[in-house]
Amino acid sequence: MKDINEYLRICETAVRAGGEVIQSWLGRTETREKAPADLVTEADFAAQETVRRIVLEAFPDHALLGEESDGQSAAITTSSHRWIVDPLDGTTNFVHGVPHYCVSLALEREGELLVGAVFDPSLDECFTAAAGRGARLNGSEIHASAVADLSKALAAAGFPPGVKRGSPDLDLFLEMVPRCQAIRRTGSAALNLCYVAAGRFDMFWSYSTHVWDVAAGVLMIREAGGCVSAADGGPFRLDEAHFLAAANPTLHEKLRRIAANIATRQ
Repeated sequence: MKDINEYLRICETAVRAGGEVIQSWLGRTETREKAPADLVTEADFAAQETVRRIVLEAFPDHALLGEESDGQSAAITTSSHRWIVDPLDGTTNFVHGVPHYCVSLALEREGELLVGAVFDPSLDECFTAAAGRGARLNGSEIHASAVADLSKALAAAGFPPGVKRGSPDLDLFLEMVPRCQAIRRTGSAALNLCYVAAGRFDMFWSYSTHVWDVAAGVLMIREAGGCVSAADGGPFRLDEAHFLAAANPTLHEKLRRIAANIATRQ
C-alpha cells in the first residue's frame, strides 16, 4: 500500500508539472509533422522531459517510455516497472488553441497497470486511479454511467491522422451515428477515456491509438466500473492499445456485437 501511495503521488505531481510546462508554451511554440497530419511541438518535448525528470528522480531504477522518444528508454533497463507517458495528448487542439489536451502518465508492472493520472491544464482537472482503489477527479470519486441503451448513449470516437475511407474507426463511426444519441470526436484519447470513467461519455472506441495514449485512461475506466476490451472483443492488450470501451458490460456487449458485424463485412 505504501508503494502505491507513493507511485500515485509522483504520478500526479509529474502530470501537473507537465501541464504547467505545456501552458507556458501556449501560443508560442513551433510545429512540425512527425507524419502527415500528426503534429508535434516544442511543448511535447519540454513536458516529456519534465515528467521524465520527476519520475526518474523518484524511482531511478524504473523504465520510462514516452511518445516523444526513440522507444529505447524502456528497453535499456531490466526493471519490471515501466512508466508510460504522453506529454501532450491532443497536440492538434493545442496548436489551434482549442482547450482540450492533457498530460497522461501511467505505471505498469509486468503488464499490470498500477497507477495512472491524466491532467487537463485548461480546466485544472486531474483524473487519478490506482489498482483496486477506484478512480477520482480532483480527489472526488468518479464512476462510469449506468446508461445501457444505445439511443441514450453519448459516445466518442477516435480516428488516426489522415483517416481514410474503409478504416475500421470510420466504419464503426458510420454504423453508430444513427444508433447513438450523439457522437463526439474530441482529439484526445486520454481525456475521452477519462470522460467515460467520469460518466460524461458512455462509450469510446479507437483502432488507432498507442500505448501512451491509453495506459492511464484504461485503468481509469476499470477503476470507475467500466469495461475495456481489445477491438475484437477479446482481452485488452496494452502494447497494441486498440480497444472498445464502455461504461458498463451491457453497453460494451452491444458495441462489441456491432464492431464484430462490421469486421465480418470487411
